[in-house]
Amino acid sequence: MVNRLDASATLVLDTQSLEQLRAQARHSPDQALKAAAQQFESIFLNMMLKSMRDATPQDGMFDSEQTRMFTGMLDQQLAQSMSSRGVGLADVMVKQLGRSTGGQTGSEERPSQSSALSPLPSAASPTAHNDNVQHDFINRMLPYATQASRASGVPPQLMLGQAALESGWGRREIHMADGSNSYNLFGIKAGAGWNGKVAEVMTTEYENGVAHKQVEKFRAYSSYTEAFQDYANMISNNARYADVLQQGGDATGMAQAIQKAGYATDPEYAGKLAQVIGQMNLAG
Repeated sequence: MVNRLDASATLVLDTQSLEQLRAQARHSPDQALKAAAQQFESIFLNMMLKSMRDATPQDGMFDSEQTRMFTGMLDQQLAQSMSSRGVGLADVMVKQLGRSTGGQTGSEERPSQSSALSPLPSAASPTAHNDNVQHDFINRMLPYATQASRASGVPPQLMLGQAALESGWGRREIHMADGSNSYNLFGIKAGAGWNGKVAEVMTTEYENGVAHKQVEKFRAYSSYTEAFQDYANMISNNARYADVLQQGGDATGMAQAIQKAGYATDPEYAGKLAQVIGQMNLAG
């Protein structure tokens, strides 16, 4: 027999919490993911308790529709109490879903940084399509990309695409030790010829196709204008990237030329970059 309380509780969760989660996802995707995982954990625990009750003989002298209703209420409160403390299921979901969407799940590691001066780490898998996040990133960064493009000839869609991929649409920017912004959206490392400020972060490198973590030094700038100019100068003036500008603005061609030139060690970097540029075009 289906407990009426179970059905009504599910309806309350759907109608009252769904809109709140949607609003939270637009402004804070990571927090919304945690909230959704916690709600799922609560539902799972409630279902588990109900299954245990159903497996218990209920034909005693005190068994009735009323006692089953109050037992269901008790189980629901118990499930909520257990999920508020956590049993580990929500944490596992957050970690798994965070990796699949490229989101940050509390770790300070930077798994998506790459460098243009040495064998480079990969960028993270393209993030799930989120119009608000992507529109905001494009609107904020387009003026810098346009200015740098006019001075260098580097297509603005390439600059925005790499900045979006390397920084997770601005949600995983590289920060200094004191928490200030390095403005390095492109994951450019601080090689021997760099005399400016640096930021040291954990990143992912690929060696023979195998990913591993290590701390690297990245260039730090005083503004996004400086960061875009530095990237554009590198692409337009470094001979190793000469083929990039010969692609006529084609996203796939530019992405393949970037990878061939050694911008990143991730063997799937070109596909990821082309996909992000495509998402950027849709969001724009």
